[in-house]
Amino acid sequence: EDGIRDQPRSRGLGDVYKRQVEWRIVTMPFYERGSVRIYYEDVGSGFPLMIIPGGGLNSSIASLDTSVPFNPLERYKNDFRCISADLRNADLGQSSGPLEIDRPWDAYSDDQLGLMDHLGIREFLVMGFCIGGPMIHNLLKLAKDRVVAAAMMQPSGFSPEYPNIFYENNTERWAPQLCEKRSEVTMAQVHDFLTNMYTDRADFVFTVSRDFVRSLQTPLLIAPDNVPAHPYEAAMEVADIAPNSETTIFPWKDSEENIDTVVDHARRFLKSHQPVL
Repeated sequence: EDGIRDQPRSRGLGDVYKRQVEWRIVTMPFYERGSVRIYYEDVGSGFPLMIIPGGGLNSSIASLDTSVPFNPLERYKNDFRCISADLRNADLGQSSGPLEIDRPWDAYSDDQLGLMDHLGIREFLVMGFCIGGPMIHNLLKLAKDRVVAAAMMQPSGFSPEYPNIFYENNTERWAPQLCEKRSEVTMAQVHDFLTNMYTDRADFVFTVSRDFVRSLQTPLLIAPDNVPAHPYEAAMEVADIAPNSETTIFPWKDSEENIDTVVDHARRFLKSHQPVL
């Protein structure tokens, strides 16, 4: 779990980072709270930007190189203090914790807000891919006074044409590996967890209501996608009803030029809303 990474780091965390001229030897950092252990990375300098990787319940820092159109840790490390973490119990991640069947979304939000508390960060920007969309909405529901602005990149949402896609995908791609690694977790528990997380909330963005989004004053940037797990209609409905929202070009994932355009748009959006340090 520990290792050395040859990357320049511009911000240290006590005894976790050690300066060697312009380089840092990094002991891979963890945030621990009771039985929860969250692996995270803290890169760059400036106003804090929480980055939620894509990949569904297998969301991890590694998936920023494999599951999303661009790696924001690399693109924004010279603009912001970028903080990202492996989702609790992601297959290829290093984070772990209990399966909280009765409060699945809130459990993940607890990890994210707890990490920012651990780092001494009160207010922050947030960028989320895929599952990061519903997670951002949940963060806004629980702690809207802490989220300065949010960028939702190819956000997940409910699609009437594919009503069971998240239950099915996670039953196939996430649950078996979790049960194999954690003998105390059963497929029956996973069923209850996914049912509460998705099936019983099968509408809109899963975590909040349309009325909540209509009342939201937080600036939002939406970069829509158009695949079954990232339905265009749900993303654009958020953009239409949120009073302080804007959208990127669409489509944008079809060429490097368009991806670069959206990366720049998101940078301008986030910088325009960050407090003056």
